[in-house]
Amino acid sequence: MGGRAGPVCRRCRREGVKLHLKGERCDTPKCAYARRDYPPGMHPFRRGKVSDFALQLREKQKTKRFYGIGERQFKRVFKEAERMPGNTGENLLTMLERRIDNVVTRAGLALSRAEARQLIGHGHVTVGGRKVDVASYLVKPGEIVGLRDKENTREQAKDRLGRTRGRAAPSWLAVDPKSYQVKVVAMPKREEVSLPVQEQLIVELCSR
Repeated sequence: MGGRAGPVCRRCRREGVKLHLKGERCDTPKCAYARRDYPPGMHPFRRGKVSDFALQLREKQKTKRFYGIGERQFKRVFKEAERMPGNTGENLLTMLERRIDNVVTRAGLALSRAEARQLIGHGHVTVGGRKVDVASYLVKPGEIVGLRDKENTREQAKDRLGRTRGRAAPSWLAVDPKSYQVKVVAMPKREEVSLPVQEQLIVELCSR
């Protein structure tokens, strides 16, 4: 997410959920949210009734921070989800899941979405054998995401696959660890989205 600086663990604490922004560290006792599961700031324990707008805003912010996108990009995705047939909230999450940086992360080729975006931005990721250097590219069923045939890139991917072995890829992705390729076999399902979010609240907020 461009233009954001400072400790990313504050974002997890603010949203009250692990967003896995730092990869493996988030699953260890060193995780800042595990040690301090309350909002950051000088006066974290504020009491009082939370408004409907605040609840809706927090769900939107949580989703943006989880997928690492900014406000303008989020609005573009939401407008596209509105135009699609079916439930707008589910369409939104499905499109975000299909982002190539998310696919690389979910397949275990990167420890975090930030690391996946770095791989993509440096031209190490391909779709159907052609280089893709835009992290917001939406993969389609039948497409194969792979890595360029460079020794350093594949050594890093081998290390990442070994370290994420306990994290199973979703059923809509078929991972081939030997060739470092990921085939998109279906569209993502709502129940496979790992982020606990109430997408209907996002729809209510963005439809105002």
